[in-house]
Amino acid sequence: MEKFRLLKFLSSRLSVTFILIIIQAAWIALMFLKLVGYSDIISTAFKVLSIAMALYIITKADVPAYRMGWILVILMIPLFGGLLYLLLGEKRPARYMRIRLEKGMKNHASYLVSNSEVENELKQKSNRVAGLFSYLSKYARYPVWKNTDVTYHPLGEAQYADMITELNKAKKFIFLEYFIIEEGEMWGSILEILSKKVSEGIDVRVIYDDMGCLRKIPANYYKRLEKLGIKCLVFNPFIPIISLVMNNRDHQKIMIIDGNVAFTGGINLADEYINHRVRFGHWKDTGVMLRGEAVWNFTVMFLEMWNSYNPADPDFAVFKPSEEHEGDFTGDGFVAPFGDSPLDGETVSVNVYLDILAQAKDYVYIFTPYLAISDELNLALIAAAKRGVDVRMVLPGTPDKKIAYRLSRSYYLPLMEAGIRIYEYTPGFIHAKSYVCDDELAVVGTINMDYRSLYLHFECGVVMYQCSAVQELKKDALKTFEVSHEVSVSERRRGRLGRIY
Repeated sequence: MEKFRLLKFLSSRLSVTFILIIIQAAWIALMFLKLVGYSDIISTAFKVLSIAMALYIITKADVPAYRMGWILVILMIPLFGGLLYLLLGEKRPARYMRIRLEKGMKNHASYLVSNSEVENELKQKSNRVAGLFSYLSKYARYPVWKNTDVTYHPLGEAQYADMITELNKAKKFIFLEYFIIEEGEMWGSILEILSKKVSEGIDVRVIYDDMGCLRKIPANYYKRLEKLGIKCLVFNPFIPIISLVMNNRDHQKIMIIDGNVAFTGGINLADEYINHRVRFGHWKDTGVMLRGEAVWNFTVMFLEMWNSYNPADPDFAVFKPSEEHEGDFTGDGFVAPFGDSPLDGETVSVNVYLDILAQAKDYVYIFTPYLAISDELNLALIAAAKRGVDVRMVLPGTPDKKIAYRLSRSYYLPLMEAGIRIYEYTPGFIHAKSYVCDDELAVVGTINMDYRSLYLHFECGVVMYQCSAVQELKKDALKTFEVSHEVSVSERRRGRLGRIY
């Protein structure tokens, strides 16, 4: 039995991929060493390349910590550093991906138009908050909406129950876009409904990220879905070649039903997210269900991605909130779903988080599974705490990735010394990604407070102002603090390696 398991593991797609990448890396290193040893001229050329790359990095408008990291690499290995940056240093997606996605997104501005009445009403309530929504409209191109009811889900189980209810009501179309899909109870029950809806003539489409699903579903799983009549797109198929394009993943989690209802948050379509399968203790996640006009932002977001690879929808307007909804949409407050792309050079998620920290007066409560932030976010957190804002963060008590867990902990001490209170979720792993501020403003989405989410991935979230869901998120945060361990400064100072372990 053990031999069978070992053979199965070694022959798996993940193992074969890892072996091929190791072979490529070894081959590249060997060729480089041979070239350098072949001629002093070649060696000098690589040194000149490293100098040129260092000068380029210094003058480049980029995250300071990222630039400094690469400059240190080049200083430590001047022969190889410049070439390494050329191979792996660029954050933007590869050219062919950019061309495809930019072409698919060309209709974005024409379909997402701001409502001046809503914007003026928001300005009358708060110029400061209106500025944040104006930024999302002008630079991320996602307008703010009213007439949208927001339901907050404090656990994946709650979102899953509403998903099943709403999927069964679908009459026109169902769109799903997820980083992870894994066979099991959650996905099996959803797939059963999708198959039934296809047989009823409903347009069902699924996008999943190939890297996210690498160990979760078989290779070419899309063929199974297409046999059921489900249209499918595999985002950025994973190829076992050392490539920059593998950095950029579709980390979004979106479910849209008939253009009227949408779900997002940290919850993927796998059993641990609803605690049907226990991996790292109790799995704490958060999400929201939107019903109303703001769903349109998510619909366009999905259609842009879909049409970048399958240009089948010349008119997005047919997917607007549909007549199947009975009565007028209602809802309290202002809602702006937004997307963040590595294509445009605009760090939308970072700027949203910075804005909330800058305008906070009383408190900011944060859920995040990972903490690996740039200097600007680090300083914003510290500045908020030093001016008297009650800043609290909840991170996992049980890690899913030990290296990421230790990296997160390495940020604790300076933050706590500035007055930030940090908690670790005692019951298990917290995968939620949310901010709540001053009883009025909140963000729930897919965006971790780490470098990959903030700068490399396609992400999404929902900014809410004066919605009842904001109060629900605050209540959930207070309950979560009660069952979590508050880390003390003395704990982190203990021992030489306290900052890391």
